[in-house]
Amino acid sequence: MKRSSLVLLSMFLVFTMFLAACGGGEVKNTPKNESAKTEDVKPEEPKKEEPKKDVSLRVFSTFGGTDAARESFQAALDEFSANNPNVKIENDTMSANDDGFRTKVNTDMTTGNEPDLLFYFVGADAQGFVDAGKVVPMNEILEADAEWKAGFTPSALENTRQADGNIYGIPLTGFYEGLFVNKQLFADNNLELPTDWDKMKKAVETFAAKGIIPLAAPFDQSHYVVEHFILSAAGPESQAKGLSGDIDPNWEKGYAAMKELYDLGAFPKDAATIDLGMASNYYGEGKAAMILEGSWAFGGFTDQGVKDNTTVIPFPVVPGGVGSGNDVVGGFGSGFYLSQSTFDNADKKDAAIELLKHMTSTSVIQKIATANGGTPAASVEITGLAQAQIDGFAMAASSASINNPVDSRITPETFSTLRAGVQQVVTGKKSPADALKEAKAIEDANK
Repeated sequence: MKRSSLVLLSMFLVFTMFLAACGGGEVKNTPKNESAKTEDVKPEEPKKEEPKKDVSLRVFSTFGGTDAARESFQAALDEFSANNPNVKIENDTMSANDDGFRTKVNTDMTTGNEPDLLFYFVGADAQGFVDAGKVVPMNEILEADAEWKAGFTPSALENTRQADGNIYGIPLTGFYEGLFVNKQLFADNNLELPTDWDKMKKAVETFAAKGIIPLAAPFDQSHYVVEHFILSAAGPESQAKGLSGDIDPNWEKGYAAMKELYDLGAFPKDAATIDLGMASNYYGEGKAAMILEGSWAFGGFTDQGVKDNTTVIPFPVVPGGVGSGNDVVGGFGSGFYLSQSTFDNADKKDAAIELLKHMTSTSVIQKIATANGGTPAASVEITGLAQAQIDGFAMAASSASINNPVDSRITPETFSTLRAGVQQVVTGKKSPADALKEAKAIEDANK
C-alpha cells in the first residue's frame, strides 16, 4: 500500500474515533463547508383553514316602517355580512307603531319559530318567554368577554335585568318620552308652553277653537297617553307598583284628566280610528300643536319647520295628582335576545353570538343613537343632533325621576285593557273607577 493511502486511512480512523467519543457516531451539526442534502426534506405545507359553514340567521326587530334608525340598523347588518360572507341574515322587521309586532313575537316564541336574535322589550313583555326558557341568560357571555361588557354603561345593563336578576336583553339605545310641543304654534297664538295644568287647558281651548289639533293622540293605541297621565297623577312610586295590591285612587285622577281634556276638544276628531302613525303625521306636518311621544319619533316628522320649532317638556301634573311635574318616562326598555334554540345549535351558535356582539358594539350603538336620538347604551359621543333632541336629553338629565313605562310593570293583557278604557272613559261610557277595576281583574287573572 502506498504511503499516501496509509496516511489517508489513518486520518479516517482518527476522525471516526473522534465522532464516536463525541456523540456515539451521531452528527449534531452540519459543518459550514458542507451542503445539507435538502432535496430529501419537504417543507411543511401551511394548514388550510376549514371553510366556515353557511349559516342563515333571522333577526327580528321594530327597526322597520318609518323608524329613524332603520337605515343605520340595516347598514350594521350589511357590515357584518360583508365581513362574514358565510352568514346570510334575514332582517325581519315591523313598525313599533303596529301593535301586531307583539302578537308576532308571542306567536313565534310559543310555536317554535323563534328568531335567532330578537330585539324586543324587557320587563313584563318578555317575562313569558323568559320563564319558558326560550332565551339565553347573557351574564356568563358578558363576563367571558370583558372588552364587550366594558363598552356598556353599567346603568344600561342594570336597566334590562329581569325579575330573576339575570340579563337577557342586551341594550342598544335607551329612550325618553315627553310632551313634544310646536313652539311656533304656541308663539303665534300668544300661548305659554303647557308647564302646568292651567296652561295646558288654555292651550287646548285656544287651538281647538282655531281648528288646530291640540294633542295628537289615538284612543286605541293610547300608549303614551296612559303612561303620562298615570305617572302625572299617581307619581313614580305608585306607577312602579302597577296594579298589584289595591287600586291607587290617584290612577282614577289620571283617567278623569283625560276626560277633562277631551271635553275641551283636545284630541283629533278621528281619534277613535287613527293609529300612532297617523297621530305622528298630524304633528309632524304641523297640523297639531302637541303630541306625547318618545325620542324615536323625531325622525318621523316630515316638515322641517316642525322639526326646527319642536321642544320636549315633561307632562304637567293633572288636577289633584301627586307627581312632581318633572317626572319622565324613560330608560333602557329594549334589548337583543339570543334564542336558546340557536345557542344549542352548534352550527349557528358562534355566528349568532358574534352578530349580537357586532350589533351592540360601541360603533353600532353610536350610529343608531345618532340616527334615532336615543340614549346610547355605551359611553360614546353623539353629535349633530337637532335642538329638540338636545332639549330631550336635557329634560331627562334634569328630571326629578326617570321611570320605566307602566306597561313594563303589568301584563300585556292588562295594558291593552287600560288602553281600551281611554275611549270608554272620555266618552262617558265608563267611569275611571270601573275602567281600572276591569284592568285590575285582568291583571289578577294573568299574574
